[in-house]
Amino acid sequence: MRFRVYIRPPELSDQREFVASAQASLALHQRWVSAPNTSSLFRTYVARMAQPGNAAFLICRRDNDQIVGVVAITNIVLGLFRSAYLGYYAFAGHESQGFMREGLQLVVRHAFHSIKLHRLEANIQPGNTKSIDLVKACGFSQEGYSPCYLKIGGRWRDHERWARLAT
Repeated sequence: MRFRVYIRPPELSDQREFVASAQASLALHQRWVSAPNTSSLFRTYVARMAQPGNAAFLICRRDNDQIVGVVAITNIVLGLFRSAYLGYYAFAGHESQGFMREGLQLVVRHAFHSIKLHRLEANIQPGNTKSIDLVKACGFSQEGYSPCYLKIGGRWRDHERWARLAT
């Protein structure tokens, strides 16, 4: 399969495009995620994702190199556990076009083959049907339900637990 996107780590030189995209996506993200939407928040994000135990990937279009979304692998634990968490979001104007599905597939492949993880977990608010559809399309299975799991937008929110194991 020829993907329309590629993945790469974020760099400080991405700041202008990333912040503009995050600001333009506030309405899209408001209930689900808080993307770094200022220069300061972006620099902090890049530094945090460069720390051991984290890896972030920009999803970029092959035809014009535009950033269309982000996937982060966080809390990477190796050893006997070999597991991590996923966080992701599309930028406004690029949602519902399959770019995130392709990008997430590339990140999952990287996580299992390059990082050598055994398990990836995504925690998703039950009302976020687009996100649930995305992980389903990428081979994740629902494992459970966690009440008051993550604090988003100042409130503790319930989440469904979705996971995929290395094959």
